[in-house]
Amino acid sequence: MPVYPPEPFRIKEVESIRLIPPKAREAALKEAGYNLFAVKAEDIYIDLLTDSGTGAMSQEQWAAILRGDESYAGARSFYRLKTAVEDIFGFKYFVPAHQGRAAENILCACLVKPGQYVPSNMHFDTTDANIRARGGRPENLVIDEAFDPTILHPFKGNMDNAKLKAFIEKVGAVNIPFGMVTVTNNAGGGQPVSMENLKAIADVYHSNNIPFFIDAARYAENCFFIQLREPGYAHKSVKEIAHEMFALADGMTMSAKKDAIVNIGGLLCMNEGILFEKVKNELILREGFPTYGGLAGRDLEAMAVGLYEGLDETYLSYRLGQTAYLAARINEAGIPTIQPAGGHAVYLDAAATLPHIPQQEFPGQALSVELFREGAIRGVEIGSVMFAHPDLETGQVVYPKLELLRLAIPRRTYTQSHMDYVADTLAHIKTRAANVHGFRFTYTPELLRHFTARFEPLK
Repeated sequence: MPVYPPEPFRIKEVESIRLIPPKAREAALKEAGYNLFAVKAEDIYIDLLTDSGTGAMSQEQWAAILRGDESYAGARSFYRLKTAVEDIFGFKYFVPAHQGRAAENILCACLVKPGQYVPSNMHFDTTDANIRARGGRPENLVIDEAFDPTILHPFKGNMDNAKLKAFIEKVGAVNIPFGMVTVTNNAGGGQPVSMENLKAIADVYHSNNIPFFIDAARYAENCFFIQLREPGYAHKSVKEIAHEMFALADGMTMSAKKDAIVNIGGLLCMNEGILFEKVKNELILREGFPTYGGLAGRDLEAMAVGLYEGLDETYLSYRLGQTAYLAARINEAGIPTIQPAGGHAVYLDAAATLPHIPQQEFPGQALSVELFREGAIRGVEIGSVMFAHPDLETGQVVYPKLELLRLAIPRRTYTQSHMDYVADTLAHIKTRAANVHGFRFTYTPELLRHFTARFEPLK
């Protein structure tokens, strides 16, 4: 059993939370159409819906906010962020954006044409949707071990390079505007990608003249996993590993709401000047002038500080230790999770926990509803609600290989007693799992349906 690591911080400010009674939880579920995204935050006791923008900022970040220069163009705050971005990532050009999906939207608007393909290890929801919204086709080429939750592979986020080579040969490099890899691999359990694999991916892309972009939302956690697990990196700092990682790529997208520990913000970086000019024009149209990119100056300041704080190895050790502790406690309750524990979240195997619920009845959604019903805890389904889609050729529904419930841990926010409460709640659910029922849609949009879909329970 992992020992819960002591927090490498002290608490200076608190926010009250309350546990509403069971009848109020049931009423909240019905009002929300059994979609936890639609439940009011004040009715949530422990909120593990996402780690995106939900962490606690430091005193240095709050102090930096007071320095925010709100000039429309050329603000000092932009140049402080520019210094941090160049120091950590090393790309020639960058623009800020209000969050990661905005960076993805701009990149896809500039590069993706209808019928083209974008391969990755596993695209997460907004990346997948932004590619599809431009008529593109996202392709997931992660290693097969990623689909077995029980395998203790140190780098289950790795892309299968044999699959990548075969895919490029099949569709043609000319039909691939850029290739990606997500670090860590969110859709597959927050699992890291090794440096060896990143080098191999870069070689395949570049030998086919395909630009290589990294989805870097949780790059610092990935770099720390490399330091811990990959031979030859134990004596390198996380920042040095990051330099090596990004030197392999032609650009990156980043939701700074993760490893830069801010409430809002994103980045789009690249090395090619022609693409940068296109990106700037698209940014002005959709986000704002290139030196603020849809953000206030104070947000740029907080991001500049948070990028460095996210690299702190004491913090990263605590971060990964907290996740491992929660996973172990949940496993003690008899509920399987993706092994080994990832960096930012614990992923419950909903299909194994509720084996009587078929994919078309959404076992991950059923488990997420039950978790709120039992303990007012909010997680997010990562399975057929989020990723099932019709095949473009046959029209048949393609179901994902994993049916998961993700419990994403906000940074510097919850304590050991909160994690124990989550595990104990799941233990209660386990005792009556056979009586949990599935769901069906009553409303669903075309893209990103998990955000706004509504459901009704099946009896």
